[in-house]
Amino acid sequence: MYIKKIITAIAIIGLAIAAYFAYFIYGAMLKPNTAFNNKEAYIFVPTNATYSEVREQLEPLLKDIDGFDALAEQKKYTTNIKSGRFVIKKDMSNNDIINSIRSNNIPLKIAFNNQERIEDLAGRIAFQIEADSLSLLNAMTHPEFLKKNGFTTETVLGMYIPNSYEVYWNTSAESFRDKMLKEYHRFWNPSRTKKRKALNLSTNEVMSIAAIVHKETAKVDERPRVAGVYLNRIKKGMPLQADPTVIYAVKKQSGDFKQVIKRVLYKDLEIDSKYNTYKYASIPPGPIFMPDVSAIDAVLNPEKHDYYYFVANVNNFGYHKFAKTLSQHNVNKREYVAWINKQGVNR
Repeated sequence: MYIKKIITAIAIIGLAIAAYFAYFIYGAMLKPNTAFNNKEAYIFVPTNATYSEVREQLEPLLKDIDGFDALAEQKKYTTNIKSGRFVIKKDMSNNDIINSIRSNNIPLKIAFNNQERIEDLAGRIAFQIEADSLSLLNAMTHPEFLKKNGFTTETVLGMYIPNSYEVYWNTSAESFRDKMLKEYHRFWNPSRTKKRKALNLSTNEVMSIAAIVHKETAKVDERPRVAGVYLNRIKKGMPLQADPTVIYAVKKQSGDFKQVIKRVLYKDLEIDSKYNTYKYASIPPGPIFMPDVSAIDAVLNPEKHDYYYFVANVNNFGYHKFAKTLSQHNVNKREYVAWINKQGVNR
């Protein structure tokens, strides 16, 4: 009888212990432990992060951070942290959260366009991935990389085709650069390469002209016509005489790329710079801007015409008036100059 009571007591204690462990396992591992109302939240774990850095991001997202700590210790996550961008979904348990941030690095979409210099691009990308702007700039302009792939510091901006791309947040600066090189070669497919060769232009020359076309007109439907003007000038051996290149030369000479220049002055045309296409007849040594795809394709698919001149159309803002002769262009130009003087735009 006494032994039976002992056995019963042991069984009850065993059940209690089992119940406790079951409760602990449910609470620590399987019970929902998120404290946010959205469907999901993201954390960004830096390379070589410590557990305390991860915990700092998790704490506002979880109801019971101590329970998470205990399971993280038990599953050895605290000493085996992975960097990257990780998703935590609403009502996830601690176990699910640890599994997610341990092995489910989620890529993200990055985008860039309208950059004037490689330095600006590095800064733009640094806002979107872990690598800082200086690391990106050093990778983008590394002498060995440039030499190996046929770029210079003047032409390398043309390697980056404006678009959206999927990358991992913790992608290194070098890996990002190398991915963009692959995208560049993918962009210059056989069709585009064939058109480029038919124009007797190098890839860099196409990008340099496309940058001017992009700057000259924001109207995508007008870009093939503008491109046709510049290609006509090149065929005839005329200087491009593109105001955007002069503006770039002014900024480059002054070192101030933040200044806004709305009007090119006659004194600007005397700047001694290879980017001054009034002074030098050649195509600029590199793109003055990051041209978008429509501008690049406009150069590769130009409108065929006999225009050699154009000026802003004050009666149809955003578009231009085109002319075949200098005399006709001067008539159009006088109309534009009168209008801009009336607006009081001196610079």
